[in-house]
Order: sequence, then C-alpha cells, then structure tokens
Amino acid sequence: MNKLTILISCPDQVGLVTNITRVLAAHQLNIVAMREFVDEANKAFFTRIACTGELAEIKTLQDKLLENLPSTAEVNLITEKQKQIVILVTKEYHCLAEILIRNQFKTLGANVIGVIGNYEALRDITEKLGIPYHFISHFDKDKATFETEIINIIKQLDADYLVLAKFMRILSAEFVEHFTGKIINIHHSFLPAFIGANPYRQAFERGVKIIGATAHFVTNNLDEGPIITQHTSHIDHNFGVKEMIRAGKEIEKKVLLDALELIFEDRVFVSGNKTIVFK
Repeated sequence: MNKLTILISCPDQVGLVTNITRVLAAHQLNIVAMREFVDEANKAFFTRIACTGELAEIKTLQDKLLENLPSTAEVNLITEKQKQIVILVTKEYHCLAEILIRNQFKTLGANVIGVIGNYEALRDITEKLGIPYHFISHFDKDKATFETEIINIIKQLDADYLVLAKFMRILSAEFVEHFTGKIINIHHSFLPAFIGANPYRQAFERGVKIIGATAHFVTNNLDEGPIITQHTSHIDHNFGVKEMIRAGKEIEKKVLLDALELIFEDRVFVSGNKTIVFK
C-alpha cells in the first residue's frame, strides 16, 4: 500500500465532498484523514486528504478529480517523497543549528542539501554535520550578481524550498519570483508589529509586554508575506534588549521548526496573503 496526500482548492459549491470521495472510491483509495475548510467571504473551498492504496494511475486520478470539480480548481497529488531544502544564513547560528541537528537525526521531515552563507561564520558547524557550505560574499559584487550566484547554486541543487534561517539580506523582487511560494523566513517579531531591522530594540523602546516571532512565506513586500506560524512570550520591565533577544531566539527556533513541519507534511495552503493550515 502506498500513501498519497491530495490538496484541493477551488470555488465552493454544493456536492464537492461527495464528488471527491466518489472519485477516490472508484480508484480504490482508502481515505485515512480528510480536513475541509470553506472561506465564506471568498466562497473558496480547501481540503487536505490523506489516502492509501495503489497509485499506478496518478495522472488519471488527477484528471478525473478535475473533471468533477469547478473549472478553476487546483489539484495537487503528493506521493511519499522527502522534500529537499537549502538554507540561507548570515552569522546567527541558533536556527541553523536546530535544523541541522534534526536533519542529522532524521527528525526534520526533509533533507538539507546545502547551506548558503554570505559570511564564513557558519561553515564549520555546517560541514561538521556533513552538509555542503557555499560561501557567497556580498561585499565584492553588486546585488544582482550576488543574487544570481545564489540562484545558480539553488538550481544546481534542485531544492524544493529555501529556508531563510536569519539570512539578513533583503531579497529583490526578481529573486523572489524565481521561487514563488517556496521561500520561508523567520522574522524576529510578532508581525505585523516591528517590521524591518532591530525589532527587539523597537519593542524595548515601545515598552511591550509580549515578544514573539513569525514564520512566513517571502513575497515582494518586506515581512508581509502569508503567515504560517506565530508564537509569543510574556516579558516585563526587567527585560532589557539583551534579555529580549535571548528569549526571542528560543521563540524563533520553535516558530521556524513548527512552520517547516507543517510545510513538509503538506498542511499549508496559501490563499492571497493568508494561509489555511490543517494541523
């Protein structure tokens, strides 16, 4: 028996679940789990279905589902295949180290195939855990050349997703377009508050009582892409900037790993600038 995950999004209408389950039954697929959500405001339907069965005719199954759904439906059939990821870093190690340790012990849910850094600072920890490290300096070239070199490495590695694990460079719209919907960032703030640089300094100066972190997809708008996960922690007047940064790093690791787990298990739909997450 093989496992299959089916992701469907389409305009909402009566009878969708019946049509979908009838097609799956005709292909002798057993539904192990099925979650649905209807966005009433936009009249949109989303479902994630986990199935088991013989998968010899994937293309036929996809065509049959499309025949029984609205014409603008999107159907994605995902077989058991581990995602391949590339990590982009600068100098901070905490998020990278957490990912690499899980990768080492096969608990990440994906395979790290390379790390790209614009400093040499994280080469040692990366290579000690058996992952190739690619250094591309941003000091001796213009931004377009810098990004082109990164793109070439990513395409050679054939990555499914890019993870910005504290990669402190703003990516151009041209770069993002190469990997639309495939770039995940961890932002050290509870977005939409404190966008951009030095959010802990911003939070300290504002006297906040809650700090947080946000994992989101990267779009052309800085720190405004669809949010995947967020977490917060309560603080008080005893926290200076250093204490806030220290506490924030623990939140950042958790938020990023939670988001990656959801993505690697194909539990996230992007709808406009929002996400639908089937946990």
